[in-house]
This record gives sequence, structure tokens and C-alpha cells, in this order.
Amino acid sequence: MDLPLPVNARAAGLEAKNGNVLGIRIPLHGRRVALLGGTTSFRDCLAAAGFLLRPRGIVQGIYIRQYESAFADYIGVRHGCSFSTGRVALFAILQALGIGTGDEVIIQVPSHIVVANAIRYTGAQPVFADSSRRTCNVDLAALERAITNRTRAIVLQHTFGLPADLDAALRLGRDRGIDVIEDCVHALGSSYRGARVGSFGRASFFSTEETKTISTTMGGMAVTDDDGLAQRMHSFQQQCARPPTWLTVRYLTKLISYHLLTEPHLHRYARALYESLGKRNPLPGPMTEHEAHGARPPRYEFRLSNAQAMLGLRQLRRLDANLAHREQIAAAFMSRLRQLGFEMPSPAPEASPAYVRVPVYVNDRQAAVTAVAPHAVLGTWFTTVLEEAADPRAGGYVAGSCPTAEALAERLVNLPTHQRVSLRDVSAIVRALSLARAVHPPGDRGA
Repeated sequence: MDLPLPVNARAAGLEAKNGNVLGIRIPLHGRRVALLGGTTSFRDCLAAAGFLLRPRGIVQGIYIRQYESAFADYIGVRHGCSFSTGRVALFAILQALGIGTGDEVIIQVPSHIVVANAIRYTGAQPVFADSSRRTCNVDLAALERAITNRTRAIVLQHTFGLPADLDAALRLGRDRGIDVIEDCVHALGSSYRGARVGSFGRASFFSTEETKTISTTMGGMAVTDDDGLAQRMHSFQQQCARPPTWLTVRYLTKLISYHLLTEPHLHRYARALYESLGKRNPLPGPMTEHEAHGARPPRYEFRLSNAQAMLGLRQLRRLDANLAHREQIAAAFMSRLRQLGFEMPSPAPEASPAYVRVPVYVNDRQAAVTAVAPHAVLGTWFTTVLEEAADPRAGGYVAGSCPTAEALAERLVNLPTHQRVSLRDVSAIVRALSLARAVHPPGDRGA
């Protein structure tokens, strides 16, 4: 049962300090929920360890085509083509569509710098469309205004797993002769009018990076029902380098390490140690310094390894249970937070989201992060219109051009839904957010 809240906890002299949350001791129950984890299993770790002990077949093998076929079948299309990351999957789609110098591709913000980069690496220009506060997806009027006679494609993002208005976007694309590419990196398992997202556009791309619905540590998939486009994507895939064995070994090591270190009872200590060491991580990160500054890294176009495909295939077979858990946790978060007056993006009536995380608007993000910290590491997608960019200008963004997205990026936090999140964790996180909101009530900070 939630604690009663003072009208203004600051007036009551409450503050966040030591083990307390805003002056009120909330039992930790020995748990701290990580942002990631909960998608892999101990048996996945054993399977990964098997490749580490006997590396033959770690890079090339039978699992790659099996995984691509199973992924495409799940989405409801004929073709899947795997890559080292979701951004390379997008790059492959753009290349297969013949997009290059002189062309424009529209993306919404907030998004991630690597999406803008993939467009820029083809020689094309990303054009940014503002988002809707109500949905956190693209504002359709802004999307239409962004179209010019140089527009070749729209990258339609399903933010946090909430499907965008596919009916309107596809109609706009058809009317203007523009291809729609679905950005499904958050949305594996989401549906629109009963069909999986990723099956609507000319092509779609997914991510299986460690923070996503399933994890191969890093990984991406492009899917399509277009035979010719699929053939060109596979031709591009064959031109990509195979990942080096040493890098695949590091990815498998990271998957095993993260599975162990993100166990909630252990994560209390692992996260504290990580933060005390200045957030230094010896394991490979998801992005390079080159990409953060908008530059193309020396190594970019890689295939997915056989060992990672095996891990993706294992998790794909368990995806229904994964999504059922996320649905239960997301529903619990949304019901309780809305009762307390929190504002959250809402899906369209035709949409069935598969929440990779639950987005929430707060008036003071740092207060929310601090309040929730004893119980969970709070997600902060998106802290800027181009997440993880050294500066949004590195991706070609002009400050002030998408004011709604800029405002949302100041107020968004997101809550974990993975399989290590329990309903007890939901109660603790909601209670902590409520206390943070009492300290900074609506209108006190942020608009």
C-alpha cells in the first residue's frame, strides 16, 4: 500500500540522504533492479560459455540463417538479414533502396545519434520532424511539413514500443511516393491492428543490443517482404566483414557477466562499485567516440556472429513469456502512476505496445533518479533530441527546430519492464517517484 504523501515534502523538510528516500526510509528488501538484464537465462550463459570453451563455429555456422528465418517468421515477413547492430541494419536498408548523396530521409526526434549517422554515412541528409507529447512518436503534421522533393524515405520510430500511427504514415508515404522504413529497435513484439510492427513498411530494422527486448549483447536485424530489396540487403551483408573472434568472445563474456551482475540482490553492490569507479567498464560499449561526434568509425559494417545468432534464437523462442511479463509490469506501473496523476505517453487505440520500458514525464528528472536509486537504476532515454551525441549538432540537428522533442527530452524517465522486475519492485519504484514528485510538485520545476 502506498504511503500517504505530504502536499509539499520540501516544506516538511524532507530530503534525499544516505539510505533514505527524501527523508522516509523505504525498505530496500536487498534488491536493486538494473536497467538491463532479465532477458537472458542461466542456460543462455551456459550456451555462450560452450562457445568460449570451444570456439569453433563462434563466428560462422548454421545458427545465422536459422535465426534470420525465425525472426522474419515471427514478424510475419519473408526475409530477415542479420547485422552486427541495428544501425548497420538501417544502413543496409538505405543502401538497398539506393539512397545516397542529394537525398533526404526524415526521422523523428527524440531519437539516437546512430540513426542520424546511418543516414549521413550514405551521403544523404537526415531531416528532423518533431514529436507528439501525447504519443512520444512523430507528430504527423510535422512529418508532412518536413517532406520536400528530395525526400526518399521516412524512418518511422515506434518509441518505447508504442506503435506509431501506421495508417496515417503509410498513407502519406503512398500519396507522396516515399518509402516508409519502420524503426522497431524498441518495439519487438508490438502489434498494430493485430499484425506485428515491422511488417508494414517497405523494410524495418530491429536491435538486439543489451538494453532491448532480447539481448545478443550487440546485434541488429533488417526484415522485408520485398524480394528484390531482400536480395540487395543480403548482397550488402556478404560485403560486410565477419566479426573478429576476439570481439565475439568479448560480447559473450559481457553477456555472461551482465547476466550475473544484474541479478537484483547482487546489483546493489555491483552498481555501487561501478559508480564508485567512475562508471568505467572494461567490456565493449555499444557505441564509439567517433559515432558520438557524428563521424564514421573505422570499423562499422559487420555481420552478426554465429554464437550471437544462437543466443538470439534461444531468446526468440521464449519471447512470448518475456512479453507477457513486460505487459504485466507495464500495466502495473501505468495503473498506479496514473492514479497518482503522472503523465505518460499513450498508445493509439489500434496499437498493442510491447513496452521495452515504460516512459513517464517528471518535473525534475534528477530528483526522480535520486529517489528511485535505492530500488532501481532509472532509465533516462532520452536526455537530448539525439541520445548519446556529443552534441545534437553532430548529427545535423538545429537547436530549436523541434521544440516539443526538446521539451520532452528534459522530462522523460523510463522504468524497467524486464523479467527480473517484480510487482514488489513496481510498488517500491512508484512510491519513490511519488515522493520525488511531492518534493517538486507540478509547476515547481519544469513545464
